[in-house]
Amino acid sequence: MRKMLVLAAALLAAAPVAASAADAMSYTYVEGGWTQLQVSTPGSNPKLDGGFIRGSFAIAEQVYVFGGYSTVSETYHLEDSIGEYRIKNTIDQPEAGIGYHMPFTDRLDFTANIAWMRINNEVKFDDGEFSETEKVHTNAGRGSLGLRGKPSRATEAWLKAGYIDGSDMDGEWIGTLGGQVSFNRNWGLIGEVQYFDDITQYSVGVRASF
Repeated sequence: MRKMLVLAAALLAAAPVAASAADAMSYTYVEGGWTQLQVSTPGSNPKLDGGFIRGSFAIAEQVYVFGGYSTVSETYHLEDSIGEYRIKNTIDQPEAGIGYHMPFTDRLDFTANIAWMRINNEVKFDDGEFSETEKVHTNAGRGSLGLRGKPSRATEAWLKAGYIDGSDMDGEWIGTLGGQVSFNRNWGLIGEVQYFDDITQYSVGVRASF
């Protein structure tokens, strides 16, 4: 992952210096789409699919607030000597935070943000006659530093490295790499990969910038 972050940083730093007002990066936007959570564990690599919605709002020239919500789930149909049963795993994750950005050039910003997040993990067992649900909730804080830039007029890229720690989890380093292809000044298609511990999250969606 370190090589991927170094390469992305080099690409962002190589972005042209000159930019018009139309090229400016907006910190006020709403986005949403599909997301997938992949967990790497010995002997199993479960994938949970779902959706996400996020938003950011500039409250000052270099300060913005942001928030989001994602939900993913997967249902497993299993069978043993007793009979058939179903296990459904659902993970919901709301978050809210505040960020700061400082321009290096007209097309490259330094970013820093802190956020509160909550991980709600629910597992439901159902065999048609008996059902049981177990829920685990974790409150966590995350801080990150990164770069956000425009390699070209119609593209944007960002990378962040940070640290996440919570009430029922060990502290872990977290890395994010994402990009956007703009259709026009307001609309664009985004893609993002986030990695920490044994979890990788992929997101693809549409962003409306204002």
